[in-house]
Formats: sequence, structure tokens, C-alpha cells
Amino acid sequence: MASSDFDPEALKKLQARTQQLKIGGAKQPIRRKVAPKPVAALDDKKLQAQLKKLNIQSAGTVEEVNMFTNGTAVLNFQRPTVHAAAGSNVYAIYGRGMHKDLAELMPNVLNQLGPDTMAQLKRFAEQYQASQAAQAGGAEGENKEADDDEVPELVEAAAPAEQEGVKLEDIN
Repeated sequence: MASSDFDPEALKKLQARTQQLKIGGAKQPIRRKVAPKPVAALDDKKLQAQLKKLNIQSAGTVEEVNMFTNGTAVLNFQRPTVHAAAGSNVYAIYGRGMHKDLAELMPNVLNQLGPDTMAQLKRFAEQYQASQAAQAGGAEGENKEADDDEVPELVEAAAPAEQEGVKLEDIN
């Protein structure tokens, strides 16, 4: 067989396929795969090193941590691991945080609020009531408009009867 028997296009396709593969001793293709470095593990190690420098201590068992954000949103942690360095005013909270609405946590959150946050709670309640009233008012307005379309107005028919002085009692 001479080299002229091969199709040049087929040869190019085969060469392109084999450039990515390296054939080992048992004629098995060895695919080279670049493994990504775990970024989160590196960040966690760096964080742990910095916290160790601050002489951070475990804060004991904590059942729940709530972080209040702007508006009525709360970042809630159930049974987190809490470490604290009181001298540095640093607290580390480990766990899965879930975004929740303040209304979902309302009965249990009241004893956690201080006097300064009670004013915020009142504002949240006013905002919540205003939004509920706006939603209810919008729904009622839509219902009234739908009812108005169904019932025809009879103002014109009553006006001529009043002008003539005819009363309903006289007609009967």
C-alpha cells in the first residue's frame, strides 16, 4: 500500500482525533484531565488561620441565629456552630443560612429583639400592613370594575320620571 491510497481529508480527521490522546504501552488511550483546585477549601484554611490568630473560642451550643437585613428579610441559621473573640469583636457562624420573611419567624423572634429593634419591628409591621392593604385594595378595585361592566347604568330612565312629578305610589 502506498501513501497515495489514503484520502487526505480522512487522514486530517484521524490526526485531529489522535492529537488529544496519548497511546500508552497497552495501546490504551490516556486522556489528560486537568483537575480544578478546590477554591473553597483553600479559603476555609485561610479563614481558620486568621481566626486562630485572633484566639477565637467556641461560644457553646446555640440553637438559632437570626441576622436582620434591610426590609423584612431575615437570614436564619438553625443549630449553627458559633465561635467568638470578644476582645476583637469577631464572631464566626458556621452553618446553612436560609433567607426567611420576618412574618415566618414572628412569634419566636420577639424575645430576641432589643429595645432599639422594637422600633424597627413597628416599622416592619406598618410596611407589612400597608402592603397587605394595597394588595387587598387592588383586588377590590379590580372586582368593582368587573361588577360595573356587568350592571348597566339606569340614571337616564329615572330622570324623566322625576321631572313629570309621577311617583311610584301613584302608578300602583
